Amino acid sequence: MSSEASLREEICRVGASLYARGYVHASAGNISVRLADGYLITPTDACLGRLDPERLARLDADGRQIEGDRASKTLALHRRIYAADGTARCVIHTHSTHLVALTLQGVWQADDIVPPITPYYVMKVGHVPLIPYHRPGAPEAAELVAMRIDAARKAGTPIRAVMLDRLGPNVWHDSPAEAMATLEELEETAKLWLLSRGRVEPLGEAQIDELRRSFGARW
Repeated sequence: MSSEASLREEICRVGASLYARGYVHASAGNISVRLADGYLITPTDACLGRLDPERLARLDADGRQIEGDRASKTLALHRRIYAADGTARCVIHTHSTHLVALTLQGVWQADDIVPPITPYYVMKVGHVPLIPYHRPGAPEAAELVAMRIDAARKAGTPIRAVMLDRLGPNVWHDSPAEAMATLEELEETAKLWLLSRGRVEPLGEAQIDELRRSFGARW
């Protein structure tokens, strides 16, 4: 496992990269990492493009803050994701433009916000369900996300992302860099779907099954 110091630096590098490329704006979005004895999370109302490693919020295993600036109000949601998926080590939340626009226009399905239109979306992202609108930081949204994670695991198709209606995606993975890559693939697929105006045929079941067999796609 990476040291806490290196994880602090990686959170700041990922935040700066997301901000520079327009995946987040102003003070929207947050990043957290699960530690052996607690969590790191970006401060509330912090700009991800200008994070300071020393000012990241540090919390203990029970979610009590022990140092740094005041933790993001989405901490409860992040902790529910970690509790529901023991493999998650990093959670990223953004207000990515095309994904939010997709929820305003209307997603493909409640269980899959976009169809499987590219092989890399199937391989790198997988199913992404829509979570009905709740105010930012609402505990009800956190419970719905945990329920979706549990249901997907029981169905044999574990998820690594959800879309909060009108707010943005939450994506989780083994590290900040991997979570960012998943987020990028999700946002770009939403962009393609919007640009195509829904006229693209999804990949067929035989094509998806080949991706399962060849690359272990979780679809």
